[in-house]
Amino acid sequence: MQTPVIIETINAGDKVIGVATLNSEKSLNALSLAMAETLLPQLQAWADDPDVACIWLQGAGEKAFCAGGDIVAMYKAMQAEPGQLVPEVENFFTTEYQLDYAIQTYPKPIICWGDGIVMGGGMGLMNGASHRIVTDRSLLAMPEVTIGLYPDVGATYFLNRMPKGCGAFLGMTGATMNASDALFLNLADQFVGHQHKAQLIEALQSIEWGDTGALNHQKVTDMLEQFAEQDDTALPTPQVEAHIETIQQAMDTQTVTEAVQRVLAADEEDKWFQKAQKNLKHGCPITPHLVWQQTRHGADLSLADCFRFELTLSCNCAVRGDFAEGIRALLIDKDKQPKWQFTDVADVTEEAIDGFFDPPWGERTHPLAELEHVLVKK
Repeated sequence: MQTPVIIETINAGDKVIGVATLNSEKSLNALSLAMAETLLPQLQAWADDPDVACIWLQGAGEKAFCAGGDIVAMYKAMQAEPGQLVPEVENFFTTEYQLDYAIQTYPKPIICWGDGIVMGGGMGLMNGASHRIVTDRSLLAMPEVTIGLYPDVGATYFLNRMPKGCGAFLGMTGATMNASDALFLNLADQFVGHQHKAQLIEALQSIEWGDTGALNHQKVTDMLEQFAEQDDTALPTPQVEAHIETIQQAMDTQTVTEAVQRVLAADEEDKWFQKAQKNLKHGCPITPHLVWQQTRHGADLSLADCFRFELTLSCNCAVRGDFAEGIRALLIDKDKQPKWQFTDVADVTEEAIDGFFDPPWGERTHPLAELEHVLVKK
């Protein structure tokens, strides 16, 4: 049986670097429950080990860091009990969000090598890292509009920390982003050519590590800045920034229906923008409503409350939303003809959206009630 995550350490002076490799090259390293269940206790062990200076997080192969979550198993469980909150769905999202939160609040530097495809669940892993590296091959997106979900994995937090209007636009359209976009949107910290990976790791190994997480965090920052300055790899042409005026004008409205109409009506000849329009036009009509709520009411939530908010939404997408139908159309039957509950964003009722915010676990305590304690401090 294939190991879900390859766990290694490499020498770095009198310390070591913990290396975690998502190991499912065939699925573009889609995050599975087994991966999350492997990573979470390993991060705890490394946090407790004084010999570990920092963590290097990467994906196997050359194509992707992580292309999303492994959602096929959840689909099968949802099909067996339609309209019910099945354990496979609740357990996956709960564990995934615990992992994302642990990375976000980790006491030691975590360097994420965001080379290749970084989408969905991969965005949650990468955005939690203290040092997020993109390359000339990076392709980022939150494409949940195509499967009847919405940008989760902490997107309620990071979409609200982008330039005005961009978070809502990207969440509604699932538009792709390159390295230049990621830097502009605060989704990445440094750009490094993919061919310099080995040299970068060698540079990390040569750092004179300190004894505190804060000191080592700064040492990694300084090294990466110096390394990136010496890299002559050309940055890709910006996509989001080139359309920032159109995006902000479209999102500057009081209703989600008007925002969607403005995006679809925008007369842009650029193929990137046209692909975003196509995603929005054919995507799940419920998704823009959920994104609108995220970017209107999620800005003031703490990080932990963002994940609690998202777990409610994600489970309800499985119980009452179009999540199963979206997976069916894209990944099971692959007919790319989803039969959404509503035909248009304007048709989605306020009552339907309100139901997504009702706790689906009844009288039980929220599964993430103790999220702040997911890492045991010693």
